Amino acid sequence: MKRTQDGWTLIELLVVMTLIAVLTTMAMVQYRNSIQASKEAVLKADLFHMREAIDQYYADKGNYPASLQSLVTDGYLRAIPVDPVTRSADTWTTTPADLDPNSPNASPGIYDVKSGADGVALDGTRYADWH
Repeated sequence: MKRTQDGWTLIELLVVMTLIAVLTTMAMVQYRNSIQASKEAVLKADLFHMREAIDQYYADKGNYPASLQSLVTDGYLRAIPVDPVTRSADTWTTTPADLDPNSPNASPGIYDVKSGADGVALDGTRYADWH
């Protein structure tokens, strides 16, 4: 009489569990990288739009805005965007414009804006160094 054995051996179960664990780990790493990449894409877009608004402000008024809030109050931006890395609208770092030699008493205004985040992007560059 021949007996058939139904079920899985312990080795087969361990191999399947190991494969599931490896695949889950790979999926989590990919998920975290995609979240980080989307934050970086939003940061690049925000920097582009704020710099574009600064350029438009300068083209219209002949001087740079005194603050980022000036861009909002004068209608160049709806609101100061939230930095997706720091999750705050108050962490933007501004670069002042050069002083005008024709009017040394005038406020120089904001020439450029950068992220105030301390981290490093997926490509190895610092967020604060993005142009």
